[in-house]
Amino acid sequence: MSLKRILLHCKQFITRKDGASGIEYAVIAAMVAVVLAGFVPGVSKNITSVMNKIQTAITADSGTGTGTGTGTGG
Repeated sequence: MSLKRILLHCKQFITRKDGASGIEYAVIAAMVAVVLAGFVPGVSKNITSVMNKIQTAITADSGTGTGTGTGTGG
């Protein structure tokens, strides 16, 4: 690929607006979720509960690392 073609692709990438509205909606949705989590105590408690359950599941599933390594694979 020539330098001229690379610069053309960069220019097109910068000027395109196709995905901008989708990203804007995602940012707005994230901000609304943060506001709701902060100002609605019930939602905040539920989110905390879900996160604690996830953390417990992750730490419970992590092994001790004392295996013998004699598995047969297969």
